[in-house]
Amino acid sequence: MTAVDTNILVYAHREDSEWHTAALRALTDLAESGAPWGIPWSCVHEFLSITTHPRIYLPPTPTPIALDAIEQWLNLPGCRTLAEGPAYFPRLRELAEKGRIGGPAIHDARIAAICLHHGARVLWTADRDFSRFPELRCENPLC
Repeated sequence: MTAVDTNILVYAHREDSEWHTAALRALTDLAESGAPWGIPWSCVHEFLSITTHPRIYLPPTPTPIALDAIEQWLNLPGCRTLAEGPAYFPRLRELAEKGRIGGPAIHDARIAAICLHHGARVLWTADRDFSRFPELRCENPLC
């Protein structure tokens, strides 16, 4: 299964992003592939926080429109939501300790642990920080 990180969702949504066309195409192709794919709930929350923030985007995306975008993605073929489960914390602990992760990087470890917990072996992201988690293969679909 492929999981999709926040930045790909933001680029696919924001038409003013220089990566909008590539991100939207990649997400569309993923949904149309018929293969299962997922969005971690933490990425949903981060997407909402970023796209509706007036210091990040002028104008920011109105909250109802951002929520509609999430709802549309969740209704696409093969989409699954990925959340913490019973075996999540041991995975988070392992990633944080092996990678000597702390501070803001814990958020990335959380996403990686959620993905691995659900059997995702690939994370689509433009964020190089995920390279700290070799158990999770990262691919940038925008390249």
